[in-house]
Amino acid sequence: MLRGLRARLVVGFLVVAAVSALTTALLTYQEARNAILQRSQDIAVNDLRAQVNSLAPELPVPPSQADLDSLRVQLERSGKSREWDISVHYSGARDGGGGVQSDVVIPAGLKASVEKRHVPAFQRVDRGGDPWLLIGMPVRQSDGRASALTVYGQLPLSAEESNVEALVSAAQRGALPVLVLTVVLALLAARGVLRPVRGLRQAAGRIAEGKLDTRLEVKGADEIADLSRTFNDMAARLEESMAELRRLESNSRRFAADVSHELRTPLAAMTAVTDVLDEDADSLDPDTASAVRLISQETGKLARMVEDLMEVSRFDAGAAALHLDEVDVGETIRKTLQARAWQKRVTAELPADVRAGLDPRRLDVVVANLVGNALHHGGEPVRVRLHPPEPGADRLLIEISDSGPGIDPEVLPHVFDRFYKADSARARSEGSGLGLAIAQENVRLHGGTMRAANSPEGGAVFTVDLPLRHQEAGEPAAEGSGHPPDDAGAAGEQVADDDRGGPRSEAGKELHA
Repeated sequence: MLRGLRARLVVGFLVVAAVSALTTALLTYQEARNAILQRSQDIAVNDLRAQVNSLAPELPVPPSQADLDSLRVQLERSGKSREWDISVHYSGARDGGGGVQSDVVIPAGLKASVEKRHVPAFQRVDRGGDPWLLIGMPVRQSDGRASALTVYGQLPLSAEESNVEALVSAAQRGALPVLVLTVVLALLAARGVLRPVRGLRQAAGRIAEGKLDTRLEVKGADEIADLSRTFNDMAARLEESMAELRRLESNSRRFAADVSHELRTPLAAMTAVTDVLDEDADSLDPDTASAVRLISQETGKLARMVEDLMEVSRFDAGAAALHLDEVDVGETIRKTLQARAWQKRVTAELPADVRAGLDPRRLDVVVANLVGNALHHGGEPVRVRLHPPEPGADRLLIEISDSGPGIDPEVLPHVFDRFYKADSARARSEGSGLGLAIAQENVRLHGGTMRAANSPEGGAVFTVDLPLRHQEAGEPAAEGSGHPPDDAGAAGEQVADDDRGGPRSEAGKELHA
């Protein structure tokens, strides 16, 4: 099967050229053959008629056998240049078939046409693979009436057939150069067609790479030129649209970052005040104590939402950095569970001595979000499994599963979308809807992947696939156990403190609802 456009153009060109050449050759062959045979036939008939008209009037009436034989011999001698054989027939001769017989075999149809209609007739026949021309010539008297004398002649057409074969051979010898010339012309034609197509493909590739200023050079006024103009118009509009989208996205990120940053200082003061009020809540009257606790709870939620927005802003801006350390993965996960007092609610299968180059704080964020999501909206028991890498492999798997009803199949494609809530009727929730999105970004930052699915046994399963050694093209991994800056670590620290008020995997909270 021809897949390339060049091959299809060349083959199509060759097919059209071959069909055209073959059709022309067949028609030319037929016309040339007929013309050659017709010319030889006309010459032979005219020559025989001239000889008969010259010699037949000298015969006595009725002619004797010797007269007929003499006429046959004279006619054969006169036609030596044509190499014909003659048979003379005279109606009423003693042989009953008509006069002088020779080796000329006359078909019955030809004989009947000549002797009954008294008109000249001829017929081409094939004998032993060789073409022959048979001529029947009735002889008329001097007064124009038909006589009893008829002359038949047979003429070999081997010379004419040789001419036709020579013509065919010449055509065959010329076929190869014509074929080569056709291939060359086909390649040139394909090149002329494919050059702008190839340029269009390369330009489309540059557009796909983000080089939106790519334009095609427009030449001519054909369909390819129209396509190039359309491509340039599309690229120009796309460049304008992308510039506008980038501007809007940049403004949106800047707004979220600025608002989040400006909210941190008053939220810190509010949190400190609510902590003091929480301590004295028991000494207040019930209504006031309830109001104080509500304010404290909502202030904590607002603080966590602000930290989530700041963390997302860092990811969008490309400012999130890894601080890698060689850690025992099982021990790091165990510390995450202990920090939140989840040991009794979570079944952990954590093999020892599984070491990898990871950012411990970001791994803590990932595990805390996924386990908290499973506890709040799945069903206990929740299982955390660490799958050590196979011998020779360079990746490890962390699997968090619950015993709940699982995730709606319509929701699965959106589990990691920001601010996505499975139940749109629940306008207010405890979380920001960013928990799973932040967890996924932390996994991607390590060069890993995270996926969500439903287990055949029931419940949701989140699988984290991480490399043992972080290698990102063009960006060397940072080594060391140093702590991230305050701004970068705020989201992780908030998760670590979240065991009292519930985990902050707010996106996941709505997914199981």
